[in-house]
Amino acid sequence: MKKWLPRTLRLALFALLLAFLLAPQSFEPLLKPLVQRNAPAIYNQGSLLLLTTQHLLTVAIAITAAAIVAIGLAILVSRPVGREFLPLSRSLVNIGQTFPPVAVLALAVPIFGFGEKPTLIALFLYGLLPIFENSLTGLTTLPQPVMEAARGTGMTDWQRLLRVELPLALPVMLAGIRLSVVISLATATIGSTVAAKTLGEVIIAGLQSNNLAFVVQGGLIVGALAVLIYDALAALERRVAVRL
Repeated sequence: MKKWLPRTLRLALFALLLAFLLAPQSFEPLLKPLVQRNAPAIYNQGSLLLLTTQHLLTVAIAITAAAIVAIGLAILVSRPVGREFLPLSRSLVNIGQTFPPVAVLALAVPIFGFGEKPTLIALFLYGLLPIFENSLTGLTTLPQPVMEAARGTGMTDWQRLLRVELPLALPVMLAGIRLSVVISLATATIGSTVAAKTLGEVIIAGLQSNNLAFVVQGGLIVGALAVLIYDALAALERRVAVRL
């Protein structure tokens, strides 16, 4: 029972989320008590499915870019030739955590204008630190007997990196990516304050019109996505770790 129950709950949550995105009007009776008289209970200023897709795409682009940069930096500073750049790299990846996303948006809008670009920059900076630290930890805590065996077989530095170090560090790296994705899913909602197409539009519309149903819809969709994606990436980590 313990094994199949979490999977059943996740499938039920996914089915419920999909049903709401495809046919939101079916859930109107549940949300109607949250609105004032004659106010719409279901978000009617755009497609929830389209906003969800755009929200996920924005997060995916930002985290992919952050992963490439953060993992690249972690590889560099874990090599003898790049070890002296570790303090500088840590300072760079900490920028996103030092400045709140709202401040990054405020600085980016005058340069890049309104829309997706400021949001992507904020999410990119915010996602660097967890991926970098986890990647660095994974690459610098590898079993020494394994590394010595790899050297003993005559592998070059690149061969050891690609065939031994990265595969062994992958589960830890995935944990950092998972954390960044979940953080970015929630943070991306503020992108709607600068005209980015995210689920923040639903929440902002609810706040502006004093419509609690809109706020609940936006929050629940983002929360459901975070839970489902977190569980999916955690399952992927376990599968990779077992194969190793």
